Amino acid sequence: MLTEVLEDSSLHLEEQSSLPVIHIGMATCGLASGAKALHELILKEVASRNLAVKVVPTGCIGMCHNEPLVDITMPGKNRVSYRNVKPNTLTQILDAHFNKNEFAKKYAVCQISIPGAEAFAGLPMMQEIPFFKGQVKIVSKRCGMIDPLSIDDYIAMDGYKALKKVLSSMTPEQVIDEVTKSGLRGRGGGGFPTGMKWNLTRKSPGPEKYVVCNADEGDPGAFMDRSVLEGDPHSVIEGMILASFAVGHAKKGYIYCRAEYPLAIKRLQKAINDARERNFLGENILGSDLSFDLEIKEGAGAYVCGEETALLASLMGERGMPWPKPPFPAQKGVWGKPSVINNVETLANIGHIILGGGDWYASYGSEKTKGTKTFALTGSIKNTGLIEVPAGTPLREIVFSIGGGMVEKKIPFKAAQLGGPSGGCIPTSGLDTPVDFENVVSAGAIMGSGGIVIMDEAACIVDTAKFFLKFTQDESCGECTPCRVGSKIMLDILTRITEGKGQEGDLDELVRLSMYIKSNSLCGLGGAAPNPVLSTIRYFRDEYEAHIRDKRCPGTVCNDLIKYVVIEEDCTTCGLCEPVCPSGSVTWEKGEVAHIDLTTCIRCKACVDACKFRAII
Repeated sequence: MLTEVLEDSSLHLEEQSSLPVIHIGMATCGLASGAKALHELILKEVASRNLAVKVVPTGCIGMCHNEPLVDITMPGKNRVSYRNVKPNTLTQILDAHFNKNEFAKKYAVCQISIPGAEAFAGLPMMQEIPFFKGQVKIVSKRCGMIDPLSIDDYIAMDGYKALKKVLSSMTPEQVIDEVTKSGLRGRGGGGFPTGMKWNLTRKSPGPEKYVVCNADEGDPGAFMDRSVLEGDPHSVIEGMILASFAVGHAKKGYIYCRAEYPLAIKRLQKAINDARERNFLGENILGSDLSFDLEIKEGAGAYVCGEETALLASLMGERGMPWPKPPFPAQKGVWGKPSVINNVETLANIGHIILGGGDWYASYGSEKTKGTKTFALTGSIKNTGLIEVPAGTPLREIVFSIGGGMVEKKIPFKAAQLGGPSGGCIPTSGLDTPVDFENVVSAGAIMGSGGIVIMDEAACIVDTAKFFLKFTQDESCGECTPCRVGSKIMLDILTRITEGKGQEGDLDELVRLSMYIKSNSLCGLGGAAPNPVLSTIRYFRDEYEAHIRDKRCPGTVCNDLIKYVVIEEDCTTCGLCEPVCPSGSVTWEKGEVAHIDLTTCIRCKACVDACKFRAII
């Protein structure tokens, strides 16, 4: 089944080209790794070699840890992916393909199947390498495969085919029934059934309705929505058009996207313009009675605007603050009219569901969470990047099979933070937790929009909880007292603990405050703010107690609780630690053991890093 899905996303485009094709990943992750300069170099090399080739920029295929990525497809051959391409390796790669009619074995990571093309011996297929082996690509199937700026590339891979099917042979009720049958739940974190939300909006009275895309992805370490917008913007547009048809011919839609995503906004706007030109947007779409158009609204980066009512307030030009529910947006949303709000990933699923059918989509996933889920995998893990797995995939498989395990083999896994500032930490004992809405909540976290931050034993769990609570406290809109004041008091307690000033009873007070904030906050973001604290106290209480009672940080992160000591029997008297100390706290004489003056030591760890013999701890 996995092979089927992956090969579905293989290159129908190259079938139409008799020219060699060079793809280069130019999403944000690729650009951050030097893809722009590499793209310019490719163009120069192509010109100097007088090669007749197509050079195509793409979005993120998911292997952010391997950027910059360059793929080469020769006529009649499979597409070959190269990782960590540098200017000096690019020439060798081009020589292999264009001079020797082979691939550069030293730099190739895998090959991607093209129907009817010849495979390369000795090079694994994309679905055979560990990073992709457990993945099922539905939402991300076109990301990294097509030029996101080309509507023709999108159409060549079944783009707008679902829209044509709906307009020619389906009623709004049938569309909602298919989405309901699929079991699709909101991928923005709440997990509300999408079909039910659409049906509520459809049944709300009044001819004027709106469709809103929530692209205000604010969780630290999360970049799923950004990757879809940069790599396959038309899928979100098509999903919104299908939503407008289903909820009662809504005429206007808004994409609320954070201004910190300039590349995503640029590509979205290009896609909207091209869709208008082809009459996928605008009046009487494809000759039907459906008229629908889109507008991008840029957010100013307020985290609380990820909450749907705060988003609507901001979209309408008001201060981004939540309002009490009911009424729900399906009843009273944009300009007081019924509005359906879905996030990027939810909408990008719709076209696939209409084409494949609700039963097909529901065949993936777990009992109560159907389909696939994209995740941004970051932290102390080898294979950072964007992944898409069936809902219910065990956390262990995500961390150790797809993610490749810890960056430092000697430092074991400690916890996975799921759900961002509103989520929680799952420890080693929870590695077999199926990652779906219900099981992750039972484990003390939330699936959220899909960020997974991996921590090893070198991380401090108390400092981690403080970081996420500080983020939430800074981003609180301040409208309700439990969130505004309660989170500040909790942050003060955590700060004291990390400074070695913790007291007996602090943990009980943190739990008491957490339960009060969860029960009394106005919106879901405030209610979920204590989750990182509650989950870390639940699983790592001993580490909190070490900070409070022993004035010790097991993760050696909290500076006020750390002192550096030279182990005399391990010291080789080499003196490498003395010149790197910025405060002059390390003293050493030839042939003597080094000494650290703890009264002036600033705990910068420079001496630890300089010691090759691990004599300073």
